[in-house]
Amino acid sequence: MSLMKKAFLAACLVLPVAAPQAADNFPNREIRFIVPWNAGGSNDIAARALQQILAEDGITMIVENAPGATGAIGLTRVANAAPDGYVLGMGTSSTLAQIAQNMTPLRNEQFTHIARVSIDPLMLLVPKGGPAANLEEFLQYMKDNPGKVSIGTPGTNNLNHIFAEMTARAAGVGYVNVPYPGGSRVIADLAGKQIDAAVLKPSESRAQIDAGYVVPIAVFDRQRLDVLPQVPTFNEAGHDAFPYGPLVQMAYVVGPAGLPEPVRQRLVQAFGKAIQSEKFKDFAAKNGFVVDDKTGEALDTEVQAVQRTLNEVGSKVFTQAKQ
Repeated sequence: MSLMKKAFLAACLVLPVAAPQAADNFPNREIRFIVPWNAGGSNDIAARALQQILAEDGITMIVENAPGATGAIGLTRVANAAPDGYVLGMGTSSTLAQIAQNMTPLRNEQFTHIARVSIDPLMLLVPKGGPAANLEEFLQYMKDNPGKVSIGTPGTNNLNHIFAEMTARAAGVGYVNVPYPGGSRVIADLAGKQIDAAVLKPSESRAQIDAGYVVPIAVFDRQRLDVLPQVPTFNEAGHDAFPYGPLVQMAYVVGPAGLPEPVRQRLVQAFGKAIQSEKFKDFAAKNGFVVDDKTGEALDTEVQAVQRTLNEVGSKVFTQAKQ
């Protein structure tokens, strides 16, 4: 047997053993975690909370912000990364809404789903001291100023945008949608009265609510929030927030497609432990979002279910809005 053939056979014998060994040592260097939104927004805040908890478990995670295109720019970097587990990112329902409308080339098959980080309710907020102090006053203000009232949203053609459209439909008039690259920019302009209203998560707006700069006037949900029990729901005011079916705003950890199963399982274990920790649950309660234990294949199924709903709901809302 030639030396070349012997070397080839030796390599074949070694290769099957090498991958598990690499997975056993994973991660042996820092993990880059891409948040596809501006710093200071809810997803960025959650990522940095997880960063600290993972560090206690010996995992170094570097958070990088890559905003733009309603999350598509940052998630494209994740999809194109080497499938070794060292580049991860934060997927959201906003990108699923973009996929539903064919506004991005990204597809769910380009990602490995790791763990759900949050389920976030969305609220309608107005500036303190503005022309409306509650939902009915705001809807009347929209009626009195058809097509002129502005509602800010992080990104566009996403769940926030859908609920802004539903607010305008409750008033029966048009409005001006003002998209931003992240929630932190929205809340800053809302507090400064640069826009008339905004659709945001509690985690993006709680500090400004507590400081008295903005006022939440309605929740896009079936029930009131534990963190802000004084804020009524749209349904309580007689307006159906889900006329085309239920919607959920969520964020979840993704890696590129093709992650080795041992690496995926290690990531599922690490992020699942961090998300279920008392420290992160306390963080979630203070910021008004919900955590659960959806990971791995269960998260695959959940993402597919949310995608199906958005394929139907998003197309109805935005198709009609353009008519």
